[in-house]
Amino acid sequence: MASSQSTTAGTTHGRHELLIIGGGVAGLTAATFTARAGIETMVINDGETVLRRNAHLENIPGFPAGVNPRRFADMLRAQATRNGAEYQTGTVTELTGDIDDGFTATITGGQASDDTERDAGDDGEETEPTRELTADRVLAASFPDADFLDGFDIETRTADSKQYAEAGELGRTGVEGLYVAGRLAERYHQAVIAAGDGAEAAITLIHDTDIPFYNDWVAPEGYWTDRGREVPPGCEEIDPTEQRARQEAAMAAMQEYFAAPHDQQQRTFPSLVDDERNRLDWER
Repeated sequence: MASSQSTTAGTTHGRHELLIIGGGVAGLTAATFTARAGIETMVINDGETVLRRNAHLENIPGFPAGVNPRRFADMLRAQATRNGAEYQTGTVTELTGDIDDGFTATITGGQASDDTERDAGDDGEETEPTRELTADRVLAASFPDADFLDGFDIETRTADSKQYAEAGELGRTGVEGLYVAGRLAERYHQAVIAAGDGAEAAITLIHDTDIPFYNDWVAPEGYWTDRGREVPPGCEEIDPTEQRARQEAAMAAMQEYFAAPHDQQQRTFPSLVDDERNRLDWER
């Protein structure tokens, strides 16, 4: 595994096996799969996913009565980091490089500026500090604004204020080591589709790294071995004791997540409210 660094200096450098640009549904779902496959994964997220602006999410499988979108987003991030993915905030303004020498992302703001004084420019105005992260591969799953991909030979399409990047077979682009998923790839604007697209691109990337991988399955003890087969790569057999322990941990986590209403108000479209953070004033 490649080593990683996460600092708050004005310019920081870190080498990762995978950089995922975008911490929405597609990006965090992809991160869960790649991290579970043993790929050292860093997620960079800029701002607030549109998912959090919804009032109630009612079409996600497994939630018969729906789920608070902000709660769902929190759970997606917790799932990715629980499985080993790292997470930072910031805006990727430029991406350069290739599969041979690594891809380098230039990032402004976000985590690296939390404990760092902003620099003053020539005009005396404060400027956001920048940092760089380098990765062997990149999966872009951000808001549909493909400006940071300008240095690559990738087809884009502009519609209104959005710019989409062409994704080929299973999330691959024409640039080896660079993948695109979710809304940036102009997939339908539904959370469940973004999740599936992120997972598909992640599994494609796993296969492309030559990591032995069959499926990400956790099966009961003996599922394969009692038939004289080896457990396929990426899979796991667990005995009844471990199965009960995981089920109990899962129930405890869900009870904690849903013990009380989420404390974050949703925002709305910026043009609809006179508030710099687009907050709605609503009663619980």
